[in-house]
Amino acid sequence: MIQRVGEALVLRVWPFQEADLLVSLFTREQGRVRGVARHALKSRRRFGGALEPMTYVRATYAERPRQELVRLDAFEIVSSPLSRAIDYERTAALQLVAEVLEEAMPDGAPDDAVFRLALTVLDEITVGRLWMPVTYFALWMNRLMGWMPDLGHCAACGLDLRGGAVWYSPTADGVTCHDDRRPGSFALSSESVRLAARVFRGTIRELAGEDWPRTRAADLRRFALETLERHLERRLASARALNRA
Repeated sequence: MIQRVGEALVLRVWPFQEADLLVSLFTREQGRVRGVARHALKSRRRFGGALEPMTYVRATYAERPRQELVRLDAFEIVSSPLSRAIDYERTAALQLVAEVLEEAMPDGAPDDAVFRLALTVLDEITVGRLWMPVTYFALWMNRLMGWMPDLGHCAACGLDLRGGAVWYSPTADGVTCHDDRRPGSFALSSESVRLAARVFRGTIRELAGEDWPRTRAADLRRFALETLERHLERRLASARALNRA
C-alpha cells in the first residue's frame, strides 16, 4: 500500500455503498484520481465540508496494488468555494470548471499547467464577476489540450484573417473566411478575435480589472465552450445551466 499526501481539487461526489462516498479528484501530482471516502455520510471529522465540488484540499489517501479506487483518509481544506458569497450563476460557473476537468483529464495523468489554470480561475469566479474567468478558462483549456484552432487564417483557403471577423462551425475544425464558411457556421467578431489574443498574451489579473458584463465577448465564450464540447464529444450540462442563468 502506498500512502500519499498532496494538493487536489474535488470534482464530483457520488453515493457509494451505504454511508460511503465515491469522490473524483484532480490531484496536482497524479492527475485525476477516484477514491472511496468511507463513512463520509456518518462522520464529518475527516472530511467535513471538504467534499463540495471545487474545494481545494490537501488530500491524504492510500493506493493498493491492482485496485482502481484509492482509499481516501482525510481532507484538509486549503480554500473552499463556500467561503465566499454564492448564487446560482457562481454555482453553475464552478460546476463548469469541475465538469470540464472531470471529462477532459485522463486518469493518472498529471498536468500542472491545467491545475494552475483551475486555481487561478477559481480565485476570480465571484458573484457578479464570472463571465471573464469562464471565458478565460474555456479558451485556455482548449489551448492546453491542443484543441484551440488558429484564428488568423482560413482553414479552407489559407486567407489571412488577422484583424477581421472569422467564421466557425461547432462540428468542424478551424475557422474560415466569409466565402468559405460552412453550413451552420457562426461569426466570431474581430473584437472577440483580438480579445482571444489578449487572453493568451496577458494575465487573468489584467483582464479582471476591466468591466466584463455578460454581453461582452458572448460569441467568444460560445465558441470556446462549443469547441470543448466537440472534442469532449458531449454537451456540458453546466454550460446549459449557466446559459439559463
